[in-house]
Amino acid sequence: MADNTLFSRIPLRQTWRRVRLARRFITPRILKRLLPTSLFGRSLLIILLPIVIMQAAVTWAFFEAHWRIVTGQLSEALAGDIAWDVSLYQRDPSPMAMAALADQAERDQSLSIVFLPGANLPTGGRRSLLPAFDQALRSAVDDHLPEPFFIDSVRYPAYIDIRVKVKDGVLRIIAPRDRAFAARGHIFILWLTGATLALTAVAILFIRNQVRAIERLAQAAEAFGKGEDQKFKPHGAREVRQAGRAFLDMKVRLQRHIDQRTVLLASVSHDLRTPLTRLKLEAALAPPSPRVEAIKQDLAEMEHMIDEYLAFARGQGGEAVEVVDLGSMIKSVSRGAAQVGANIEVQASEDLEASLRPNAFRRALSNLIMNAAAHGRQVAVAARARSGGGVEITVDDDGPGIPPDRYEEAFRPFSRLDEARNQNVKGVGLGLAIARDVARGHGGDVTLDRSPLGGLRAVVRLPA
Repeated sequence: MADNTLFSRIPLRQTWRRVRLARRFITPRILKRLLPTSLFGRSLLIILLPIVIMQAAVTWAFFEAHWRIVTGQLSEALAGDIAWDVSLYQRDPSPMAMAALADQAERDQSLSIVFLPGANLPTGGRRSLLPAFDQALRSAVDDHLPEPFFIDSVRYPAYIDIRVKVKDGVLRIIAPRDRAFAARGHIFILWLTGATLALTAVAILFIRNQVRAIERLAQAAEAFGKGEDQKFKPHGAREVRQAGRAFLDMKVRLQRHIDQRTVLLASVSHDLRTPLTRLKLEAALAPPSPRVEAIKQDLAEMEHMIDEYLAFARGQGGEAVEVVDLGSMIKSVSRGAAQVGANIEVQASEDLEASLRPNAFRRALSNLIMNAAAHGRQVAVAARARSGGGVEITVDDDGPGIPPDRYEEAFRPFSRLDEARNQNVKGVGLGLAIARDVARGHGGDVTLDRSPLGGLRAVVRLPA
């Protein structure tokens, strides 16, 4: 028998050439794009890829080292029986000898032999699904028989039709398929396939349970980022539980920090309001004069600054989430902003609703619209549903705008840009910061861009 190892069939140089060619076309970027992005998919790939490679190697070894060799040996034995029967017929082609030969072949060799007088070998024929095994049988018969022959292994599922050209006709030999091929190989394939499917099901079950714990941790973190109080209990693998406990500890520390900041600024605001009220009372009782009017304006600005500090410190507080009609809220805020003298046009889709904290989001919208109205004469407010889900609100004006390289700087707390939008008479540079803080607290964001009206565009995006 010929050597059936891998290196005898595929030369080493050709193998390395194929490897280099594959490395040239399969770059790390393409490979990264083909790999799954989720933890579930990657974990499943880590488990299944070695199993599939192992099963493929075992299958290849089985076919190469066992099935092909066994098939070759069976084919050699069948070809020897056929050659012996043909030689016996050619010694004595009489009908009596033919009957004895057919009886002996049926009894001892499990072969059915008939003589077809005046027949010729068929031409053509259908190809087998396993041409390598047909080729093994053809080679074995060709080695044992000098006469022309024809083999058909497709017509009958359990038998092989072999015809040999002899004098005055054709010997037709019907042999069981298992006499030429190892017929139990498919059972081995079925066992491998069944084992792979069982291992895959177990892997999916266990990996899914581990990934579900991480997904719940991510949902709890996202809910906390939106200001929602979602109950979360760490579970899953030890490392996942450790990450969950670290998240809960971080949540407590952040909540304590927010509460301390709110209490501190609320106390400062309360302490400042008492002398501020006395000063306002004294200014109201003082005789009217230009200096008294200036003092009243300064006191009003101080009161507004204290309110903004407190609003920034309080953030979204403990306000509950409600389903809000955005169209009605935008129109209500726009009517208040129109009192500063700007022409405000509102375009909002009907039945546009979102789950929001009404007071906090109203404050954010008021800051954006009032900021646009204070710096432009024409203001356009539009709200629409996004194609990918969620809501988008745009506030445009025809004011002086802000240079694009200073958009992010405008969002910094207490930022008062030179020739910029945050620099207004009563502002302290918290309007855009509060608006972005509120939007991000809802899972969205606020960005700035160039407005079609020539000024600034503020874009509020909220998730679904």
